[in-house]
Amino acid sequence: MPFYVKQGQIPHKRHIAFEKENGELYREELFSTHGFSNIYSNKYHHNMPTKTLDVALYNLSHGANWEDSLVQNYKLDSRDADREGNFFSARNKIFYNNDLALYTAKVTTNTDEFYRNAYADEVVFVHEGEGTLYSEYGTIKVQKWDYLVIPRGTTYQLKFNDYSNVRLFVIESFSMVEVPKHFRNEYGQLLESAPYCERDLRVPTLQDAVVERGAFPLVCKFGDKYQLTTLEWHPFDLVGWDGCVYPWAFNITEYAPKVGKIHLPPSDHLVFTAHNFVICNFVPRPYDFHPKSIPAPYYHNNIDSDEVLYYVDGDFMSRTGIEAGYMTLHQKGVAHGPQPGRTEASIGKKETYEYAVMVDTFAPLKLTEHVQNCMSKDYNRSWLED
Repeated sequence: MPFYVKQGQIPHKRHIAFEKENGELYREELFSTHGFSNIYSNKYHHNMPTKTLDVALYNLSHGANWEDSLVQNYKLDSRDADREGNFFSARNKIFYNNDLALYTAKVTTNTDEFYRNAYADEVVFVHEGEGTLYSEYGTIKVQKWDYLVIPRGTTYQLKFNDYSNVRLFVIESFSMVEVPKHFRNEYGQLLESAPYCERDLRVPTLQDAVVERGAFPLVCKFGDKYQLTTLEWHPFDLVGWDGCVYPWAFNITEYAPKVGKIHLPPSDHLVFTAHNFVICNFVPRPYDFHPKSIPAPYYHNNIDSDEVLYYVDGDFMSRTGIEAGYMTLHQKGVAHGPQPGRTEASIGKKETYEYAVMVDTFAPLKLTEHVQNCMSKDYNRSWLED
């Protein structure tokens, strides 16, 4: 994160005795990244966070690999994979490689279990639904179309006000999710030219510590393996914390897009970066203003990246037959672009209303059974003219 946050009660120095009124010690936990060489936070618990009653296997699967998938362009309706479940159990893995995994989920039930992804940062895009993100650091009010950026190792719960229509797009990253470096100055502050600023980022508000002894279920994810850890003390028992590692929220509607004289490449719509992939988003914006500009994208062949689009809302000018919740995958080595007639139809248009999240990976993606079951069988033929 580009800025430091301090909440609650903390001692005036790190790693010194911090005493309660009764003389007992608060328990300091250093929450650090890249060993001890990158950003970190210090958390101050009422009780030792290590007190565990039991550890057991927890069975949960998100979708098997599609072994013989072809390298081609894909379109699928992710809603066809929907199943019952809570904010982590309902997830369906769609695409993945060694750097990330992409999931969709229709969340239908609440859970009192706590959740921790031990090996991956998570970017949870809330397509539909409103509620609250609860974590050790406090609460964040969750709005429709929020990106929730949750560092690995964070213990959290995600609860919604109404479970009749909750939909998530989840990006699981095995490297740190960051604000792009070229958005920041040498001191870490977001630049005037960046498409968002610190005012747009919502951080947790620390709540009163929950000091309860009992048996608290924590589901921990380690890669594709799950375990159920039973904690002796409620994990949200912080009296205070400070640092630069914590969950935060950013709403896609706060993104200020770039506009050019001629068509800008998708990389100009960047929002977050990670190792070996980037996250971009498309939002409503004026079109290009050259007198002969073509607003629709040119045909292109991604020779170094796979391109995934998750469609959120609006009219997608380069293609018909797209609805919210659809996904497309355009793989490296296969050309793609507007459908026949869409290039000509875009000429003279002044603006677009569309929302979409794009993930570009620099290693090939693998596909799961959900793609096979949800794909449009004739998508490859959609560029043929009658």
